[in-house]
Amino acid sequence: MEHHCPITIITDPAFGRHDTGGSDHPEAPERLQVITDRLKVGHLASRIRTLPSRPATREQLLCFHTEGWLFRFEESVLSGRTYIDHPDNQVCYESYDIATLAAGSGLVGVDVVEREPGAVVFCQTRPPGHHAEPNQPYGFCFFNNCVIAARYWQQQYGRRRVCVFDFDAHHGNGIQTAFEEEADSAYISIHEHPSFSYPGTGWAEDKGIGAGKGTILNLPLPPGAGADQVLRLFPKIRDFLDRIQPDALIIGAGFDAHRQDDMSGLAFTVDLYRRLGVFVQELARDYTQGRLLSILEGGYCLEKLGVCVEAYLSGLLETDVVQP
Repeated sequence: MEHHCPITIITDPAFGRHDTGGSDHPEAPERLQVITDRLKVGHLASRIRTLPSRPATREQLLCFHTEGWLFRFEESVLSGRTYIDHPDNQVCYESYDIATLAAGSGLVGVDVVEREPGAVVFCQTRPPGHHAEPNQPYGFCFFNNCVIAARYWQQQYGRRRVCVFDFDAHHGNGIQTAFEEEADSAYISIHEHPSFSYPGTGWAEDKGIGAGKGTILNLPLPPGAGADQVLRLFPKIRDFLDRIQPDALIIGAGFDAHRQDDMSGLAFTVDLYRRLGVFVQELARDYTQGRLLSILEGGYCLEKLGVCVEAYLSGLLETDVVQP
């Protein structure tokens, strides 16, 4: 059985103008184009409506980031720097404004979900966010889109218990930084084991600190892991959410664990992304009254990114499916 509600895609042409310096940089504007192209011709085409983003305000950025980082980021791009701190973090003159707009896509998404609980909402955005720390960029990320959306959901709508579930191939170090000392916010991450993968964080033993003890669930996978290993994690995630009882769920939807993506050694398939979509929709049904928002993180194999996103969105539209 399928929902007949549309899929809301929040995106903006400006995202294509974040120039990362040419074809050898994986976080390229073509990433969003291949998603758009696939969704236009695929079986979901008639179900999609697109909404523009809006810039996050300075105050909304400061719910996680520091004044010092905002000044340094803005000053770096306006002075013509081509990267900040590391060549991974390529920028152009417009990158500060575009990253502000990318961070705002989740805010638009939260508003849609609050108006239409159960809506399927996907922020097709770049630059990605989950590696960004309060005062510095990491791994192609400048502002932490998932954290900024979570803070907005908490502050604007009083959904105190927000959980971010991130299945990007890399651990979202910035999300863990944001939440690990808090009782109300929770973070689940499935990622390639930090012994083998950037950024080297996300150990299973990291479960939160102080008031946040027990609010972090890191589920590292060995290189080569695919559907069998991931499906075995689903009961652990449910056990965690039984305890957390979240009010809202944000998905850090990264697609770089696909077996053809060079950015990790994981071996996810297109069908596994569909099954993740089904699982996530069931979690939203069972725990958050349908309050669910998905935000694009990684995914760098241009041949597969579009079909992976399409499969995930297809999964979000499936209901009453019995998972093994």
